[in-house]
Amino acid sequence: MSNFNRYPFVEIKGEYTVSEGWEEISRKIIGRVSEIGRHKTIVAVEYYQGVLEEETTLALSTLLDPELVILSKDSMWSEEKVKEMVYPDVTDDRLFGFMTSLELDDFFDPQLLEGARKKIDSVHNGIVLVIGTGAACIVEEPDVLVYADMARWEIQLRMREHLVDNVGVSNRDIDDWMLLYKQGYFVDWRVCDRHKKKLMKRWDFVLDTNDRTRPKMVEGNGVLEGLRQTLSRPFSVVPFFDPGPWGGQWMKEHLGLDPDVKNYAWCFNCVPEENSLLLKFGETIVEVPSINAVFLDPQRLLGDEVFQRFGDEFPIRFDYLDTFDGGNLSLQVHPLTEYIQEKFGVTYTQDESYYMMDARPGAVVYLGLKDGVKPEDMLRDLQSSQSNGTMFDADEHVQAWPVRKHDHFLIPAGTVHCSGKDSMVLEISATPYIFTFKLWDWGRLGLDGRPRPINIEHGKNVIQWNRTTAWTRENLVNRIETVAEGAGWKEERTGLHEFEFIETRRHWFKVPVRHATSGSVNVLNLVEGEEAIVESPSDSFTPFVVHYAETFIVPASVGEYIVRPYGRSAGKICATIKAYVRRLNNHDLE
Repeated sequence: MSNFNRYPFVEIKGEYTVSEGWEEISRKIIGRVSEIGRHKTIVAVEYYQGVLEEETTLALSTLLDPELVILSKDSMWSEEKVKEMVYPDVTDDRLFGFMTSLELDDFFDPQLLEGARKKIDSVHNGIVLVIGTGAACIVEEPDVLVYADMARWEIQLRMREHLVDNVGVSNRDIDDWMLLYKQGYFVDWRVCDRHKKKLMKRWDFVLDTNDRTRPKMVEGNGVLEGLRQTLSRPFSVVPFFDPGPWGGQWMKEHLGLDPDVKNYAWCFNCVPEENSLLLKFGETIVEVPSINAVFLDPQRLLGDEVFQRFGDEFPIRFDYLDTFDGGNLSLQVHPLTEYIQEKFGVTYTQDESYYMMDARPGAVVYLGLKDGVKPEDMLRDLQSSQSNGTMFDADEHVQAWPVRKHDHFLIPAGTVHCSGKDSMVLEISATPYIFTFKLWDWGRLGLDGRPRPINIEHGKNVIQWNRTTAWTRENLVNRIETVAEGAGWKEERTGLHEFEFIETRRHWFKVPVRHATSGSVNVLNLVEGEEAIVESPSDSFTPFVVHYAETFIVPASVGEYIVRPYGRSAGKICATIKAYVRRLNNHDLE
């Protein structure tokens, strides 16, 4: 039976009250209004994009019994104006856009704002409820500020069900939900994040409606304290599992997932921009976006040098790709840094690697081109497969490498690649994961019955044609070297390539191993062994137990920590793979 923890949480020390259900939540807000003791009290409820507006607004506007309700969307520009404003960032492409520089304030019509503020000024007694995305743009200093936050994976699920709109437009019924996602990715989440960061330290309450049936609310200072406690210890974010057209069966068996689901293709187990963080207050768990921890104190989490390079972005991503009894991933390539900056407004690109958690005999990874490949022939065949429906012969142009458990394949941007079927891949990469240029998808459809977007025009501009068999073998396949070893342990450098900013180290151990963050956030996965425990040599944090295949984050501020076999793995050989950001002047942190 799998002991994989699908719902890791951080237990928060301190007395904080969690209100559950709309009636209890409303009573808590009214209690705060009573404490303020004014004739007129302005309550602003700020929504992150993806909150179910109608039901949340109805519940609060009914139970708070306000004298006036101001819906933020009524003060925004017309939908036509909003669409015109965001078009340069949204574009006509189904998948790609440009990272917006807009602020949430830009969505509001100054005349309508003035009208809303005059209505607020006209009320002299009772509660004025200002509610919706941008509520705090209308009233900048409310008496009570409630922030309704939302995890992005839940937002995406709601988009697939056509339950939510993009900011400033009523477009949930659009046929292709991927267009909702794209506008969220390139516009909505950027403007909402910029707005959130201005408000975080002013939150009176945080509202969690990720579970549609059980809304919860906790004091804002409780959430901030919970995030601070999280940043003082190792922790895991909540993994998200998703099916796909090539998805497999390995995770069902080894991670204890629902056996009735057709397949699981992905597990996003360390993508703080997307994943949730569970904070346990007493007996109640509140779900917040894990990116909030990055926003609150990026230097404490990332380290000073990483923060100077990446700002308040978490630059390392871990996820799983399961193709056991599935199919090949799409043949793909990622953009070079200058290309992603010019075309999409992103500062760094998706360098990555495949660490093999498991593989059946005969499994392969497609990586690099074959010696003697002719670009014009390969591009002609790719274009023909796209326009004429002919089958592209990947084996004629792309090198296939046999794979075994614990192999590590390095994939700097510009390298043609994909995992074949019957593999379980731990993908270790830089964060901008949406920028995958699919070259060939093996003639299949997505789960929605549509052809998945093929990006040959982008791809041909970034393929590094000199990365052929000999170069790939020398530079990208199992570049493993022993760094240090002692009685019962060994440390190996496994990558990544010198073009990439991430360093990875594998530790084999049956005794305690001492690690040091050395100023950079560490991300680790237990790739061998049933259980291990992470401890502080100075008892600065509560021991943290991890299980096979779980990913965990060690904030830079933790400094030294020890990992040792635990429980059923005591005395047995375990292994972790660790990723961190290389120092600019040295590949090694140790």
